[in-house]
Amino acid sequence: MKIVSPHNPGNIFHFLLPVFILGMFSSCTLESHDTKTKQKILKEELRERGEVVVLTRNAPTTYYSRSQGKAGMEYDMVNAFAAHLGITPRFKVFANTAELFRALEQGEGDFIAAGVTITPERQDQYRFGPPYQHIQQEVVCHRQSNLPRTPAELSRVNIVIASSSSYEDRLNELRNVQTELQWVANDQLSTEEIFHKVAKREFDCTIADSHIVAINQRFFPNLVVAMPVSEEQQLAWLLPRDAEGLNGLIETWFATMKEARFFENVHHRYYAHIDVFDYVDTKRFYRHSRNRLPRYETVFQQAAETHNLPWTLLAAQGYQESHWNPKAKSPTGVRGIMMLTRNTAAELGIRNRLNPTKSIRGGARYLNQMKTRLPEDIQEPDRTWFALAAYNVGFGHLRDAMNLARQLEKDPYTWKNLKTVLPLLSRKTYYQHLPHGYARGTEPVRYVDRVRHYQDMLERQEREI
Repeated sequence: MKIVSPHNPGNIFHFLLPVFILGMFSSCTLESHDTKTKQKILKEELRERGEVVVLTRNAPTTYYSRSQGKAGMEYDMVNAFAAHLGITPRFKVFANTAELFRALEQGEGDFIAAGVTITPERQDQYRFGPPYQHIQQEVVCHRQSNLPRTPAELSRVNIVIASSSSYEDRLNELRNVQTELQWVANDQLSTEEIFHKVAKREFDCTIADSHIVAINQRFFPNLVVAMPVSEEQQLAWLLPRDAEGLNGLIETWFATMKEARFFENVHHRYYAHIDVFDYVDTKRFYRHSRNRLPRYETVFQQAAETHNLPWTLLAAQGYQESHWNPKAKSPTGVRGIMMLTRNTAAELGIRNRLNPTKSIRGGARYLNQMKTRLPEDIQEPDRTWFALAAYNVGFGHLRDAMNLARQLEKDPYTWKNLKTVLPLLSRKTYYQHLPHGYARGTEPVRYVDRVRHYQDMLERQEREI
């Protein structure tokens, strides 16, 4: 028998350690059980309420309207979270970050979903959900400006930023070193509105997150990135400090959806088609949209309505095909605004491919036929991207790519997977065993990306009218 003596602290430690561990385990178990109980109660309260109120801002990176309805990365994420809880999201839309923070502090919503950057200053005051996207702050100026290339050169340009933004926090950090650095924090303008003023040279420069810059350079082609101004940062939903229960529900949902690669797929939906910015092509597009498109816009709208297509999609496809030139001709012999082959035109009953009205109507009908022939397992918006790819490369080659995807153990019904398989159609290792043989498989991938790119710009123009 071992005697525990008060004069033997080692023995006392060995005697008390299991009790201490058992106590800690019991405490953690109770705390975990208590947290789950609180989350369950909160979930029931939200279901009784029937909705979660989400504060966001109207911007192409978050939440916006388009011809097919509402869209945006934050919009899709919030809808999925609400569906998980069995409730409906109600969005309250604000113009800028300053308004969002004021609304949250006044209790107008449950949380902010608007591409908010995690910063130490905000962490002291609010609670953040799990991060879902990495970005970097960039200095953006008019391309004809005297661009700053170092932090020291920022003091010689006029900088305007949105107030209550992470950009202001970063500039305050820089001013500790660059004491002459000055800027204006505007609480009336959004980042996108400031972009517009920089594009018109009303301001020299601004600062914005890299994903916002990538999206908006297509709408404001005179903007150029002068320099990065921060290390990599993270975006997350932002909640009141005391919203521990709601944050727990969000964290649980995030963990589940991360395993399902949900966030990767949503990011792919909104950013995968945005390639390296092409200033010349973008300027040319806006010029043609002013000078050429008005002649054919009504025809695009009527043809799209007939086949239940967004007219901006059909018009964007027409631009990718011919730059809206009714007399366009390729070296392979395709002709007209929608660049129909002789055989396709004959199948559609079109004798004159150079007639713009007949070409547009024929193109719309042919695109719709591609969509109809696709397996039901392909859902929108991927169904549209598959149809565009078939329009470009041919339905037989598209079917080959889908079969090849199966052989490679990839889901053949998602565009994210198929766009990685299509380029393999030009490699002999693969195409020699396929029914339709060789195809320039990179072209339909590029084709779909460009059509989506032009459609985004048309949608933006339509919202501004």
